[in-house]
Amino acid sequence: MVFMNMGGPQTVNEVGPFLSRLFADADLIPLGRLQNYLGPLISRRRTPKIQNQYAAIGGGSPIRKWSEYQSAEMCKILDERCPESAPHKPYVAFRYADPLTEEMYQRLLDDGFGTQGRAVAFTQYPQYSCSTTGSSLNELWKWRVRLEGKEPEGGGVRWSVIDRWPVHPGLIEAFAQNIEAQLATYPAEVRKDVVLLFSAHSLPMSVVNRGDTYPAEVAATVHAVMTRLNFSNPYRLCWQSQVGPSAWLGAQTSDTVMAYVRKGHTDLVLIPIAFTSDHIETLFELDQEVIHEAKKGGGTGVKRAESLNGSPTFIKALADVAERHLKSGEICSRQMGIRCQGCKSERCLEQKRFFTNTERDVEEVIR
Repeated sequence: MVFMNMGGPQTVNEVGPFLSRLFADADLIPLGRLQNYLGPLISRRRTPKIQNQYAAIGGGSPIRKWSEYQSAEMCKILDERCPESAPHKPYVAFRYADPLTEEMYQRLLDDGFGTQGRAVAFTQYPQYSCSTTGSSLNELWKWRVRLEGKEPEGGGVRWSVIDRWPVHPGLIEAFAQNIEAQLATYPAEVRKDVVLLFSAHSLPMSVVNRGDTYPAEVAATVHAVMTRLNFSNPYRLCWQSQVGPSAWLGAQTSDTVMAYVRKGHTDLVLIPIAFTSDHIETLFELDQEVIHEAKKGGGTGVKRAESLNGSPTFIKALADVAERHLKSGEICSRQMGIRCQGCKSERCLEQKRFFTNTERDVEEVIR
């Protein structure tokens, strides 16, 4: 069971290599023909600033700790529920930090999965985007070819993919429980008027206009959470973490918070709706920038809902998603089979051909 995510530097000294990989990824930050020039330039210029941010949250990202914990706990549940495919072994594959995809893939081969095992690529981005899950799958396909070849002897690692799960009931319940816990900290007489601000990582508009499904899937998650909460509070969806001068999907989270504070809505709860654990975007950007500035401006009731992290409800949801996938015999979702309207990426095409048009029989692999 391979958990895929962007990752994060564990120490301040790892920030530079992390940013170099991030800005080199045209799936995430498209810079056109100047990618190889602008990517390293931007990463070098941003490294000191980002190092200070990681220092401010304790010296590194907790995303590896949480990913390894979540995957290990999920596998314990799967071993009990799915004895026919047990034992289930947890792996983590990060796109921009250790353990990188190539490290994970080599471990799979060293552990014998190239000749006798099945592997499930389980995205930890619940809402699919070509810039996140798509990029991770492109990288996985690249290392499949480099380490095993396009047609490895014996068939190679037998892959299937959990590529999205934006409205899974367990995921929605985990978000709702954390929101309810934070709402309970407000006095009863104001609780129903607290504004819920769902915040997700933004995308360049060039990616959105290409037909990326991410904005719609994030909105679906938000609507499912509000349905579970019986629409108890006013709410909005906003977007964070824009980089560079190009147009990004808005409204920006920081601008949204300050706009509501100025309008007199001083009780707000921020909900990181597209993240499955804490990292720099929650611990620094939301906690130390957005909320700090809001309080300076009079937003004394601006708070953040807890991230999913070690939530037992969330870990059970992970196991539910994985169990259904293992028992369904599916290689991937139906959505994986169609490309974005404006997609021209040959790498994306090859990756999708592998993950969707394979003739492998997953049920045979399980047996």
